[in-house]
Amino acid sequence: MGKYFGTDGFRGEANVNLTVQHAFQIGRFLGWYYGRDHRCKVAIGKDTRRSSYMFEDALSAGFTSSGADVYLLHVTTTPSVAYVVRTEEDFDCGIMISASHNPFYDNGIKILNSRGEKLEEAVIEEIERYLDGKMPEAPLARREEIGCTVDYAAGRNRYIGYLITLATRSFKNKRVGLDCANGSAFTIAKSVFDALGAKTYVIHNDPDGTNINRDCGSTHIHVLQEFVKEHQLDVGFAFDGDADRCIAVDEQGNVVDGDSILYVCGKYMKEKGQLANNTIVTTIMSNFGLYKALEEAGIDYVKTAVGDKYVYENMQENGHRLGGEQSGHIIFSKYASTGDGILTSLKIMEVILEMKQPLSKLCEELKIYPQVLKNVRVESKPDAQGDPDMQAKVLEVAEALGGEGRILVRESGTEPVIRVMVEAPDYATCERYVDSVIEVLKYKGHVKE
Repeated sequence: MGKYFGTDGFRGEANVNLTVQHAFQIGRFLGWYYGRDHRCKVAIGKDTRRSSYMFEDALSAGFTSSGADVYLLHVTTTPSVAYVVRTEEDFDCGIMISASHNPFYDNGIKILNSRGEKLEEAVIEEIERYLDGKMPEAPLARREEIGCTVDYAAGRNRYIGYLITLATRSFKNKRVGLDCANGSAFTIAKSVFDALGAKTYVIHNDPDGTNINRDCGSTHIHVLQEFVKEHQLDVGFAFDGDADRCIAVDEQGNVVDGDSILYVCGKYMKEKGQLANNTIVTTIMSNFGLYKALEEAGIDYVKTAVGDKYVYENMQENGHRLGGEQSGHIIFSKYASTGDGILTSLKIMEVILEMKQPLSKLCEELKIYPQVLKNVRVESKPDAQGDPDMQAKVLEVAEALGGEGRILVRESGTEPVIRVMVEAPDYATCERYVDSVIEVLKYKGHVKE
């Protein structure tokens, strides 16, 4: 991670630590960087935050002043931006303006390369040097070399058509709930499910610029749980602000998180001969119970650092077809280069329809271990993580849990936070051990008041 860019782009509070000046300079640099031997072409999408329009204008000004042409997808999803740039040969990069699941006053700039993948670290390092004034100012384009902006809603519509083609069966007579988080999915999700014949029930589909992720979407799944039960739906899907995540709810109102989705889809793909290398790519945050269930199903797995970027890199390097995170970032690499919440919901529907079983039945053999995760704001992540007393306490907890659970302490990639997580046979044990680690952090003066 760099000074500005974390595991999922440059993120911060709008006009506080992420400003229009940052956005303008990023556009200036990338327009010059990709346009050194041709006219740069970039696709830009945004979510529904009030500040997204401001950053869209600043990025566009930066790119066009450096001679690049900007294709505006308007309000759309992160995976749709990735789809557009990877399926059209002449895009140099794509940008999504979003802070994902964060509150409305935060925002972010996610940069994708021409293959629709997270931008290479080497280029990010160059952007950071430019932002810090450690490189010469990029030259300004003049006369006919100045770039232009193009309305490219057609690209988003092409992505909608692509999603529809991926369904293997009609969704006719299926009662489906969608929680669009008042975010990017509101322009796409209902259209896709309606086109496939579902009886679609949609909530949080009325963004006003400040209500994105507010008590809704994948980070507030209890709302969809109640909605599914109240309306007796067959299944529900909740997305986050930029719709690269999906958390499902079964017909009984139970949460089906990213780990459960990996299990359901992985087992189905194995049975259909579609699970390349018989392997699923997970992160170190995946539940202990998932690994036990995969072993029982005869499916191999690997673990990466947290972040769909690292999951995808592993998949690309080794030819794996399925990977993801507990948070709902699921990657089907045959169809997409990023986590894609709406695509994930379609693949879950495929399993339900092809196996002729409700989602609760498909999850039956997966026993998720109780988990407690607490975020601790700290003065310095490296100092807290490297404290020998804290490390000794973590080792003590790990030895006490033995083969019946695990402890994981890691730094957040986007916040000044240490995450302490314990999985064990019961919640009381999880709570006790998590709190014991946090007490050491407090005692040693690492916790930020």
